[in-house]
Amino acid sequence: MSGASGTARTGRCVELCGETGEPARLTVAELAGGWPEQRAEVVFDCATSGPRHHTFTGPLLRDVLLGALPGAVPATRKDRAGRLLVIAGADGHRAVLAWAEVDEEFRYAPVLLAVRLDGALLDAPHLVVPADRCGARYVSAVTGVRLVRPGLPVAAGAERLVSGAG
Repeated sequence: MSGASGTARTGRCVELCGETGEPARLTVAELAGGWPEQRAEVVFDCATSGPRHHTFTGPLLRDVLLGALPGAVPATRKDRAGRLLVIAGADGHRAVLAWAEVDEEFRYAPVLLAVRLDGALLDAPHLVVPADRCGARYVSAVTGVRLVRPGLPVAAGAERLVSGAG
């Protein structure tokens, strides 16, 4: 096995899934070679170690999902506006993004599935949200990204709130 990637040694991959179709499983090497890499020089406040300065490179999360899960992202703006991305890390940390944050017709934030940190190839991708001032939505060692349409639970008597009636 090649020593060029930590994933070749560990077999780590990230699972991408939507509401329909088969999930895709991608290694760091596949992420690094399958999409154009973007570069993000970031500063974020870590709760345990203060300000952190890093350079991350990797593909845009949006591009990976559109390429790896054809048909999973709805075509209409209104349908896409109601979708969430749930990102899970190997340590149990989770972050949630609205699809509209990464969609080119909405905010189009350059959120990365980083494969390199300060030039070094990572063993597992990291979620990088360059616009965030704190590091809470940065997820190390991403194991899964799920595109979901959340349902709104309706408590008895609360139909007015959900339907807009009243």
